[in-house]
Formats: sequence, structure tokens, C-alpha cells
Amino acid sequence: MADSAFFCTLSHEGVLAVRGADAGKFLQGQLTCNINYLSDTRASLGARCTQKGRMQSSFRILLEGDGVVLAMASELLEPQLADLKKYAVFSKSKLTDESTAWVRFGLEHGDTALTSLGLDLPAETDSVVRNEGLIAIRVSPQRAELWAPADQADASKARLAAALPEAGLNQWLLGQIRAGIGQVMSTTRELFIPQMLNLQAVGGVSFKKGCYTGQEIVARMQYLGKLKRRLYRLSLDTAQLPEPGTPLFAPSHNSSIGEVVLAAHAGQNIELLAVLQAESAEAGDLHVGSLEGPALHLLDLPYELDRDREIQR
Repeated sequence: MADSAFFCTLSHEGVLAVRGADAGKFLQGQLTCNINYLSDTRASLGARCTQKGRMQSSFRILLEGDGVVLAMASELLEPQLADLKKYAVFSKSKLTDESTAWVRFGLEHGDTALTSLGLDLPAETDSVVRNEGLIAIRVSPQRAELWAPADQADASKARLAAALPEAGLNQWLLGQIRAGIGQVMSTTRELFIPQMLNLQAVGGVSFKKGCYTGQEIVARMQYLGKLKRRLYRLSLDTAQLPEPGTPLFAPSHNSSIGEVVLAAHAGQNIELLAVLQAESAEAGDLHVGSLEGPALHLLDLPYELDRDREIQR
């Protein structure tokens, strides 16, 4: 079903809003993405890091009203909100949890349904269109998010259901895995730098924007470092879904050589994204949970890592 048309409710994420005259200026010093690249027709992925460049959260960000909204894993929203408020105290910006103000849907092969809502969404990733309060975002080829204000959610869902079958969240996460888009969860908070999740390859890191928290570490890794761990896509011949943060092992090492980032059922098997030591990934013989755990098999990602292209953002 992941290869056919469907829609689902994105119940696993919340919405953090930053509004006010200084919202953009404040966030420019906090996030890996360039706020100046956002527009009414352009969204972005991004992350917020510690001083050591470790990701506290990852998100999709877009302009909305008098500020911006960020969709991230629900369990990360409150700690991020509390922490950001400490830095915003002298800024003309207001930070709030707007999770109940929006209902968000994921659509795969659902452009016809969007068109029926007056949303003619371009094919280019990160494109945004708006119509009467509704927002559609192209998140990867053939995949889109629909953001509906809470008072329009029921009507929007009914319109979607008239055009598309409804699926469970697993199908949406499987599409995200196949698109190679990692995500920080509570169990992987502060575990990865952005390049470990290939965030720079999917437009979530700007190397031209100037300073932000953790920028020195992230930039040094891009220009001078040799990244030893990065994101891979794999399959698993088992029905038991590994949680984010589950360690991975290889016989050549006595300790963990990586962690699960995101996993979803794919028919009788499982597909997942994981951060792995590059040398171990190339050698193969990978296992989840323990050296005796189920074997992992490498799959292709839909993009190439290209440092020269990535640093142009």
C-alpha cells in the first residue's frame, strides 16, 4: 500500500509556533536551516543543536501568519519549548504549543485530492501552496503534507476520504524511510550531529547563514572532518519493530556500531533508517539489538551525498 495512493493523520507530531516581530531573527541564531530562505511558497527541514552540534530536535518549518511553525516529534515539543523560551526572553517573539490548532495529514500520490481543495502543489520538494487557511507542502516526490486549521479539519478529512483510502501512520513512516529523511525522537535526542542523519543532503542545513548554536561543530565536520557515521537505509527479516535508538552490531566490533533512527513495517519485513559506522556498513554482516540479533540488509537511498553541492546552501 505504501506505493499506492492514501492519506493518514500525522498524529505523532506536534506544532511549535514562534511568532512576533523578532521571530525570524531569533530563530536564525538557533537553527541549522536558513530562515531567510523561507517564503510563502517555500518550507524547509531543519534541526536545533546543542553547543556540541548534537541534535536536540529535527523538524519541518514554514512561515505562517506573523511567524513560523515547526512540526516535530510530539515528545520533543515541550522540552524544546521550555528551552527556547530561556533564550527568547529579550526577544520580541512569543513561543507556544499550537498542536491543537492544527490537524495535519500525510498524502502519498494524493495530488488530485489536494487539487480538489484548491491546492495546486508543484512537484519540487519543499514547495508550499495555500488556500483559505489550508497549507500543502511537498515533502518528497509524490508525498505531501496538508495542514488544516482545527476548525477545518473534519471537512478537509472528509474531502480527502472521498478521493483517497485512509491508511495507518506506519504507511506514511515507510514512505519517509524510503525518502531517506531521518528524524530525532526522544530516545535519540542529542545522539546525532546533522550530517549523521544526512540532513545537509535534504536541505536542512545552511552553510552560508552564519552563526547558530552548534554551527562551529557542524561546519567543521562538513569542511574539514571525515564523517565516520551516517544515515543508511536497511531491511530486516523480522516482524518485531525496533524502536529508535536500538543499537546495531557487527562481529568486527565489541560495541555498538550504530543506532536505529526510524523503522516501519513493509509487508512481512521491516524497513528502517539507521546511523551506522561507514566501514561497518560497507563490510556488511550487521545485526539489530545484539550480535545474535536479526540480520540487516543494505538498501539504496534516493539521493547522493555531494559536499560541493551541499555547501552552496
